[in-house]
Amino acid sequence: MSEIDPEGPEQDLEPDAESHAESDADPDTEADDELDVEPAGALSAIAEPVSSRGKKPAVKRRVVVMRHAKAEQVGSSDFTRELSARGVEDAEEAGRWLAAFGIEPDHALVSAAVRTSQTWESVAAGAGWSDDAVYDDALYDAGPETALDLMRETPDDARTLIVVGHNPTMAYLAQLLDDGDGDEEAANELASGYPTSALTVFDFEGEWSDLDEQCATVVAFHVGRG
Repeated sequence: MSEIDPEGPEQDLEPDAESHAESDADPDTEADDELDVEPAGALSAIAEPVSSRGKKPAVKRRVVVMRHAKAEQVGSSDFTRELSARGVEDAEEAGRWLAAFGIEPDHALVSAAVRTSQTWESVAAGAGWSDDAVYDDALYDAGPETALDLMRETPDDARTLIVVGHNPTMAYLAQLLDDGDGDEEAANELASGYPTSALTVFDFEGEWSDLDEQCATVVAFHVGRG
């Protein structure tokens, strides 16, 4: 299902392998000196493994990785190329699909290029969401590791993040996040090509700062077509 994109090469093909895993575990190691006088119920509580106490439960989050919609082949610069009429329709359909899937992002990270900004605005219009977003110049020519670093800066209170960027980075990023335990058909589709308006939905547990390679589970893959 791959599609040849006439848009020309998009930059930064060299992902690094870098680990940013963090742990916030703070086990309670304090010993109880009075076990022989506690009732049975209390003994049971005291005997509970330390690892199950004093540790925050992992936060369930969702990530959407999307490539921009079809753009015009010419513009005053690559950065200022606008969506084609088809691109607008495809992005709006992708928004409708996401909304029907039950997704409503509370944080959007979008490349500041015109075609990605217009993609996000069309997705939001199709879904009926607010189009508030962080438009980031760095995402325009970011490689997958840089994109991952930007995603790690997502506010802690956000539960669903959508990232709208460029290929080949979005395709690489989706494959980088995949832990191999998700929907097999969707994972095969994302690996076979990432055309314009393609998006992958992932489930992820942890803090945004914990995002790393193979940390998220593929839930669905879709290509917006109006």
